[in-house]
Amino acid sequence: MNLGATVERVYIAIRELILHGDIRPGARLDPAALAPPLGSSVTPIREALHILSGEGLVEARPGEGFFVPNIDEPALRDLYHWNAQLLFLAIQGWDWVHVTRRDFPGSGNAAEQAASLFLSIARRSRNAEHARAVHMANARLHSARLVEASLFTDMVQEIGILTEALAIGDRPALRRLITAYHRRRIKIAAEIVRRLYREMDGGAPV
Repeated sequence: MNLGATVERVYIAIRELILHGDIRPGARLDPAALAPPLGSSVTPIREALHILSGEGLVEARPGEGFFVPNIDEPALRDLYHWNAQLLFLAIQGWDWVHVTRRDFPGSGNAAEQAASLFLSIARRSRNAEHARAVHMANARLHSARLVEASLFTDMVQEIGILTEALAIGDRPALRRLITAYHRRRIKIAAEIVRRLYREMDGGAPV
C-alpha cells in the first residue's frame, strides 16, 4: 500500500473527527489506539498527527504524546482576534479582480459558509500565505462556529451581508463588518466554550 496515500487518508479522517467534536479537546491521541478503527498501521497515523500538529489542530507534547488542544475562553478570544487580524492583512494585500460566483460561500451550514467566505477574502491577497493562514484558522475555529449557529440566529444573514461587501470590493465596509462579526463572538466567548463542552459531553444546547 502507498504510504503517502495512507497518511493522507488517516490525516483526513482524524481531522474530521477533531473538527466535528468526535474527539473532545484535551483528549490524548494514541496512534496505537487509533490504528484499528482507521484501518492503518501506527506509522502513518503518527505522521498524520505531526501534520495536524503543524496546523494547530493537534498538540505534540514532548515525552507525553499527541493531544487535542484544550479550548478555554482566553484561547478562543485570541483565535477570534487572530482571525480578524489575518483578514485585515489579506484585505490590505488585495489586487482588484472580478469576483465570480465561485468566490461566494457555498450552500453548507453556517460554519462552512463562514469558512468559505473568509477564505475567499484571503485568496484575493497578493500574498498566498494569507490564504494558508486563514485556512488553518478556519479549521481551529470550526467547532466554535458550529456552536455559534445556536447562539446567533442571524448568522447566515450576517455572512450574506459580508458577502455583498466582498462582491463589490468595499474594503472599508468589509473591515467594519469583520470587526463587528468578531466582537460579537469575543463578547460571549465564555458561553461558546461552555456550550462546546456541553455538546461534546452529549448534552443538548441550552
